[in-house]
Amino acid sequence: MPLDVVLFQPEIPPNTGNVIRLCANTGARLHLVRPLGFQLDARAVRRAGLDYHELAEVEVHATLADCFLRLGGPLWYAFTTCGDVRHDEPRYVAGDVLLFGPETRGLPDDVLDACPPERRVRIPMRHGARSLNLSNAVAVAVYEAWRQLGYARLAPAASPSRSRP
Repeated sequence: MPLDVVLFQPEIPPNTGNVIRLCANTGARLHLVRPLGFQLDARAVRRAGLDYHELAEVEVHATLADCFLRLGGPLWYAFTTCGDVRHDEPRYVAGDVLLFGPETRGLPDDVLDACPPERRVRIPMRHGARSLNLSNAVAVAVYEAWRQLGYARLAPAASPSRSRP
């Protein structure tokens, strides 16, 4: 999948492990921006990511600017509870970047200010509800973008291994 997921200063190891698994299963590339709230080889990351770490493309960057420079100045979408654009409204294209902030505080104001309002994206939630878990939010966003891209590089359906009653 020609999408990149960027986790800006992720804090919770199992969330990152789950996103590694998601990226392995969808073909999205994962970029982590320091500082990380954990060691990447931490047991909790390995447990959540299981054997998927080898199947996913994961890069770690010192800064968000370094990450974007490495990606060639991509079109990027900042996922935030403060966004006015619903996650399914943009027309995602190959090479787009989906950017998510740290679990406890979201993206900082300077990052949001650098993102045009039409690319500050939110996932709908009921009024008064707490925001989604980071790995769940990434999954919602990646699958919507992947859907729009026609599920590029989708593996064929596995044949059933047992009969159903």
